[in-house]
Amino acid sequence: MSNNDLITPVILSGGSGTRLWPVSTAARPKQFLNLTGPLSMFQMTLERCRDSDLFDLPIIVGGAKHASLAEEQMDEIGASAAAHILEPCARNTAPAIALAALACENPQRLILVMPSDHVIKDVSAFQDAVRQSLPLAKARWLVTFGIAPDGPETGYGYIQQGAGIFGSVNSFKVERFVEKPNRQNAEKMLEDGGYHWNAGIFLFRADSYLQALGEHAPEMLEAAKNAMNQSHKDKNQITPNEAIFAHAPSDSIDYAVMEKADKVAVTPVDAGWSDVGSWDSLFEISAVNDQSNVTSGSVLAINAKDNLIHADGLEVAAFGVHDLIIVASGNKVMVMPRGQSQNVKKIVTEFQKAD
Repeated sequence: MSNNDLITPVILSGGSGTRLWPVSTAARPKQFLNLTGPLSMFQMTLERCRDSDLFDLPIIVGGAKHASLAEEQMDEIGASAAAHILEPCARNTAPAIALAALACENPQRLILVMPSDHVIKDVSAFQDAVRQSLPLAKARWLVTFGIAPDGPETGYGYIQQGAGIFGSVNSFKVERFVEKPNRQNAEKMLEDGGYHWNAGIFLFRADSYLQALGEHAPEMLEAAKNAMNQSHKDKNQITPNEAIFAHAPSDSIDYAVMEKADKVAVTPVDAGWSDVGSWDSLFEISAVNDQSNVTSGSVLAINAKDNLIHADGLEVAAFGVHDLIIVASGNKVMVMPRGQSQNVKKIVTEFQKAD
């Protein structure tokens, strides 16, 4: 590929990650934690786009308060960025992606938008899906990637594929986006076939996205443009004007653009994807020991089975317990049954009330 054909990865690193409390905090959210191995998920996302035959330097979009943490983790693995955009305030994914698209010197540049807090085990399968989608994206389609569902998950949105696209190897016109379903509807979608999990990963030309945004969310595009025009620049760091950017409507790319645009395609991919959205999902993607426990840190488990035990700063001992999530971090300890980790947000809310 010529330099003009290279893809610019856009890595979104602004999430708060409250569902993995008490390890994930506002000061150090889950994308910057080493939960699945020696690298953080932010670092793993950077590694995913190292292939210089396919990718140019990435554009990072994240919160200003995490700028030094992101730079530190990039330095640890020797990664560089074409630009590091520091969001002065959080306005959801659609405005964040607009900032990155506006930062591209070539408006026809292909950008691959990726959240920084996901795990993809089969990177080569993911990159193959990206390569297959390049002709569509060049032809001004907005491409999203659909994950092969392995069960009737109710925590994800779904994408229904429509007709195949002429000349495309493995991509389909999107029939519709489906909100997070109840279990009965999720089971029916799996039975019907042709549905994929929505991973929030996108490939398109920068100008295609900005044009769609102008058609469907013109106030958002205007705010992003004006904020970038009056941004503060320090080397490769760009800080959009806060007062202007704060006027951008807060909305996701799905609601603002993908559900409304005409030329929207889905490329299915089975690449061992997880959004690591809860302690339960971390258990599902982690290797278990001989007692079927997933442990991290200084843990002693005796006659204990099928537990997730995470010890950070404390020694944790468990005896005779089963199917628990035990997380110790700093001066906080959380214990709950496995399968109940969606209730972490309730715990966080109660602590916030107490403060």
